[in-house]
Amino acid sequence: MNRRQFLSISATFTGGTLMIPNFLYALKNQPFVNSNSECLIFIQLDGGNDGLNTFIPYDNPLYKALRPNIGFAKDEVINKSNGMGFHPILKGISNIQQNGDLSIIQNVGYPEPNRSHFRSQEIWQTASSSHEYLTRGWLGRYLDLQCNEHIPTAGINLDTIDNLSLKGEEPNFITVKNLNHFKKRENENEFIKLSGNPQLDFARKISYSVSEGSKEIQKALKYSKTEITYPKSQLSSKLEWIARLIKGNLNSKVYYTSLNGFDTHNNQLGLQKHKLKELDEALATFYQDLKDSKLLEQATIVIFSEFGRRVKDNGSGTDHGTAAPMIIIGGQNKGIVYGDNPDLKNLDNGDLIYKTDFRSVYATLLNEKMKFNPIDIGLNNNLLKGLF
Repeated sequence: MNRRQFLSISATFTGGTLMIPNFLYALKNQPFVNSNSECLIFIQLDGGNDGLNTFIPYDNPLYKALRPNIGFAKDEVINKSNGMGFHPILKGISNIQQNGDLSIIQNVGYPEPNRSHFRSQEIWQTASSSHEYLTRGWLGRYLDLQCNEHIPTAGINLDTIDNLSLKGEEPNFITVKNLNHFKKRENENEFIKLSGNPQLDFARKISYSVSEGSKEIQKALKYSKTEITYPKSQLSSKLEWIARLIKGNLNSKVYYTSLNGFDTHNNQLGLQKHKLKELDEALATFYQDLKDSKLLEQATIVIFSEFGRRVKDNGSGTDHGTAAPMIIIGGQNKGIVYGDNPDLKNLDNGDLIYKTDFRSVYATLLNEKMKFNPIDIGLNNNLLKGLF
């Protein structure tokens, strides 16, 4: 078994219960290279969210002409400005924008887009080109350089499976399914010495890393509590736990989670409304929780999907497309709409033409919020000026 295979099965909590061998060795966690208190929080909308019906170009006559079955009338769109407005269910997100704490980056994508869910997610998670296959995620590469030695809770992934974005050479992240089932290990202070066998020592290093991460998470949960009522949904529960960990001074650099169900080929009006409602309610509560805790300035929330949908509807839904908006909340962003409104006239085989490369967004986040040079992990893209 090689290092990467071992990491994939050993750095994951199953149902919140730690599954690792009964041996540890003494390893002192080294501090982050950059000890600032900023953190990035990613919410991935799996399935390809329809951006044109999320942030809507209601004032463009081609919008309704190309979407006679699923397009929204002008009077249904909320928080209208400069020809754009939100899906009527996104009242919480609209309020965040009105507060000046939300920016939207329009027409985000990449050259030679891939319409496969799996491959496009892989491209977004590794920040590769369309024809490049990388085994380490962009955040994993960042954490490899950000941590002097591996830090098990540098990244937290709240999901049922590991996320490629966070995978690096060192075990600097932990995947947790459900913190409600999180159990304290017995004999957590048990240590043994290195064996001198590189493969076995690596196994023990991973083992200790996960156990140490367990201890740090327990400590953060002990010193935090929820003082606001979250809605009853899976995403709300995940964001509530993230808020607890931030308030408990876990000091993770990256938090990652996802919301699925956005592959709306059919019955899009009902399906997308349901999923956007869950997103909106969870985000609005999470935002208020962080704001009340005076933590919104140091937390930057990023919402994205692996691609948008085609411009023309298919009768009751939309098929896989390309560019779509990204949403940034908190982190002292400037509260702007970055980029031009979607060009519905000049299309690429029926799809929007991207104007902002998603890797430029990544590079800007690392540069502006994490004080890290994105070139060091292969992100040579132009930075977005005026976002923060």
